[in-house]
Amino acid sequence: MRCVALCGGVGGAKLAVGLDALLVPENLTIITNTGDDFVHLGLHISPDLDTVMYSLAGLANPDTGWGRAGESWRFMSALRALGGEDWFQLGDLDLATHIERSRRLAAGESLSAVTRDLGARLGVAPALVPMSDAPVRTIVDTPDGPLAFQHYFVRDKCAPAVTGFRFAGAETAQPAPGALAALGDPALDAIIICPSNPFVSIDPILAVPGMREAIAAAPAPVIAVSPIVGGQAIKGPTAKMMRELGVPGDALAIADHYAGLLDGFVLDATDQPLARQIRDRELQCLVSDTLMTGYEEKLALARAVLQFVQQMQQKAT
Repeated sequence: MRCVALCGGVGGAKLAVGLDALLVPENLTIITNTGDDFVHLGLHISPDLDTVMYSLAGLANPDTGWGRAGESWRFMSALRALGGEDWFQLGDLDLATHIERSRRLAAGESLSAVTRDLGARLGVAPALVPMSDAPVRTIVDTPDGPLAFQHYFVRDKCAPAVTGFRFAGAETAQPAPGALAALGDPALDAIIICPSNPFVSIDPILAVPGMREAIAAAPAPVIAVSPIVGGQAIKGPTAKMMRELGVPGDALAIADHYAGLLDGFVLDATDQPLARQIRDRELQCLVSDTLMTGYEEKLALARAVLQFVQQMQQKAT
């Protein structure tokens, strides 16, 4: 089975790990959000790409979901002593990734090429593709003015109310090499939207010109896994954002957010009463356990999603 996954950070990376375990590497492409990339302390930081890369390489910190396992923090301690900005945590091992990425980007290499090589050196087998090589930056609109995403998410701990989101640079960006080819592959079996934040993890990907159109025109079914369970976000500020935007805080709203793109939707068992309303939207629906607390749960959800794809294919024939 050949799949493309659209992925943000921690939540999406968990499902990506499960898919990676079940699919041969050449049959999995993971298109990852770079809207939260930013330059910090002179370094190009790619938080979602790194979270997915470390997760696939088996190097992710299991307690936080981001950063590397076995991390040390001598750099941050020294930076703090010098009066440097310390609101964004950069571990000593993680710092090497940012330094090497920044060096190679400054030398003229593309983000796609750097990501591919760094991943290969860490043992990542499937294709890990940034959504674009061009800079696209998520801007969070608040009543007090716009905030760069990492200022909102990390520095301000998601405290400001949100009124909307913009993706600066998206209008002139192009999908990264390999993204459109993977989406248009006639042998593609499924496009899986991972349980990532729809507003700031998946929407930046869809904002890149040509990406939404390629997904809509793809020969394979598009399936989204809900990041909302029982009205709460599995990870991050999704539910808070939905409340502040006046969007109903349930899985139905996630399905509606992707209206026009989806063929199937995966609900958590907690939300089984919503299954009929999902099907009323002319979507096929899978009810499964979507909480991925450990490796076995990641594997189980990935297996359930792939079996769902097979069932959809059988119904289509």
